[in-house]
Amino acid sequence: MSAQLKGRDFLGLTDYSPEEIRYLLDLAIELKRKQKSGEVYQPLKGKSLGMIFEKSSTRTRVSFEVGMYQLGGHALFLSRNDIQMGRGETIRDTAQTMSRYLDGIIIRTFGHRNVVELARGATIPVINALSDRAHPCQALADYQTVLELKGKLEGLKIAYIGDGNNMTHSLMMGASKLGMHFACASPEGYEPDPEVVKSSNEVAAETGAKINVVRDAREAVEGADIIYTDVWASMGFEEEQKEREKAFKNYQVNEELAKHAKSDYLFMHCLPAHRGEEVSEGVIDGKHSVIFDEAENRLHAQKAIMAAIM
Repeated sequence: MSAQLKGRDFLGLTDYSPEEIRYLLDLAIELKRKQKSGEVYQPLKGKSLGMIFEKSSTRTRVSFEVGMYQLGGHALFLSRNDIQMGRGETIRDTAQTMSRYLDGIIIRTFGHRNVVELARGATIPVINALSDRAHPCQALADYQTVLELKGKLEGLKIAYIGDGNNMTHSLMMGASKLGMHFACASPEGYEPDPEVVKSSNEVAAETGAKINVVRDAREAVEGADIIYTDVWASMGFEEEQKEREKAFKNYQVNEELAKHAKSDYLFMHCLPAHRGEEVSEGVIDGKHSVIFDEAENRLHAQKAIMAAIM
């Protein structure tokens, strides 16, 4: 499996087969075991990773930089102001130039088209560290967390409550590939992209997964093994905060809503979180919350991606 992944881009879970995703999950768990036991594993010794950040981050930057170091390589942080791409140089020229210096590139950006264009221009692997359409690294870490804590993925139900954003898209596609049941509840005007829903349903027809997009949060959460939410106004939408607070007022994940999930449900959030908005303090800081297990697994999941494709 590793041979067929070498040199590939990681732009979204859409591009990976169920078997390839499961391989990355198993590799992430194995790399985590190695790291916890103090075993040195450096398959990327002597290699360098360029990290283009047009959007700031805590978990993404730290986990990629530390992960690359643990794999034996070097990570170079590049903000928009550090490179000419922020001063008018084309993404394609940037990609071709960086391909002469580096062994891989990650990009955290606004428009998904930037990720696609960078990958088209580069001759080295490109990893989508977040775009407005997808957040595949987070989704992989999330499903690693579920696999570790539940012992399986197939047949489990994940309920996503809130904005139908990049996180929703990646979780939905991942669920369809892994044979899970995915229910999303969003207010009118904030639903996930219909094309992503359509693609996910097509995959689900082959894997036995179920995809359900509804309006009512209680309906989505009914019988769920996992409840997931995200901030109501993601980075780039801060000016819509007040408007979104009104639209999402019935979509808070709280103790009352969680009663409709299974008694041993997991609560998940990609962070950062706004307590008292999309989730109550009682849920996010309660016994069902695994948010810091998720955050930790960003390190291990991304190490698996880098080790496999670089």
